[in-house]
Amino acid sequence: MTTSPEPAARTRLAPDERRRQLLGIGLRKLVERPIQAVSVDEVAAEAGISRGLLFHYFPTKAAYHDAVIGAAVRRVRRNIAPDDGATGDEALTQFVERYFAQIERRRDFYLALVFGSGALALGGDRVESLRAAIADQLAERLELGPAALDVVHAWTAYVEDRALQWTADPVSERPRPLSDEVAHCTAALRTLLSLDS
Repeated sequence: MTTSPEPAARTRLAPDERRRQLLGIGLRKLVERPIQAVSVDEVAAEAGISRGLLFHYFPTKAAYHDAVIGAAVRRVRRNIAPDDGATGDEALTQFVERYFAQIERRRDFYLALVFGSGALALGGDRVESLRAAIADQLAERLELGPAALDVVHAWTAYVEDRALQWTADPVSERPRPLSDEVAHCTAALRTLLSLDS
């Protein structure tokens, strides 16, 4: 028999702090279960507030879930972004290295975000929106025109798949070092872009 966590002590927080707290709880729970299974009652109890107060910050359960997903997407995008001022091959290499590092460091979080803990419970729209956001970010950094966006979007899904496969193996059993994966992925994008022009 499992027991529910004890409700947190009630603490008065500024509105921005409370909103961040609620999103943080949602992000932690996202690793454990698909977003639609994250209970607002459980989140409110953990935060030490009433369900009604949670709905003061997020008018509906769907709005709360959307805000958690939005925060997760922003976190991933921030973590994989190339350095300010990096362009061309430097930006592309940094992007691939950081994408692999993000997935390796937070693999369960990433899987929960994209696949809902192993099942496409959210539907393809969430998966596509994350990939589209990443593709937009990279295309802008590489100063690629709108015509290249479909290629970058497809390539992003390819890099994601390679990173998920690569990080699934223990470090000692990986068939190729990260540097080889990065070189392969960057060369793949350059080749795809040359074919598309």
